[in-house]
Amino acid sequence: MNANASSQKTTEPHKHLELDQGALDAASRSLDEGAVTPSYGPWRDDVVKLLNDALATELVCVLRYKRHYFTANGVESPAIAEEFLVHANEESAHADRIAERIVQLGGEPDFAPTHLLERSHASYDESTDLQAMVRANLVAERIAVEAYRQMIVLIGDKDPTTRRMLEDILSDEEEHADELKDWLGH
Repeated sequence: MNANASSQKTTEPHKHLELDQGALDAASRSLDEGAVTPSYGPWRDDVVKLLNDALATELVCVLRYKRHYFTANGVESPAIAEEFLVHANEESAHADRIAERIVQLGGEPDFAPTHLLERSHASYDESTDLQAMVRANLVAERIAVEAYRQMIVLIGDKDPTTRRMLEDILSDEEEHADELKDWLGH
């Protein structure tokens, strides 16, 4: 290490890690807000909107997987249809987690059927061919992966609890995409 770099290290003041007492005091007020403290700032409404769009996506995915589960046919269909059902149930669990988080943030989860397709990042699919079903679900999972990756970056440190939940869901979506990729061409 050169002398210049060494002197830069010693001249920088050391900052102690200290909590913001003003933020702690503010958290002691507005008890009707539950876990949402003033430090959520202006981002809470944006996060709730992102989550409601993710909720719509998950619900559309549940419906698409359920339709494919019930309508899949062919020699390979029983095994793949069973996985469609597993994915539908996992997507439903994601929707439940997202809805719960929306409520924790003081928002209202939007389950209105008339709004689902306009807010969903992924499409519904009525394919009857097994490979077309797999392909449609793979496209939807890839879109979900990209949407969750972008949400995680956008949220960053603004809401660590939501970010961790989305990271967990992203991991499941990546696993779904890998499984679907393996089924293509079977």
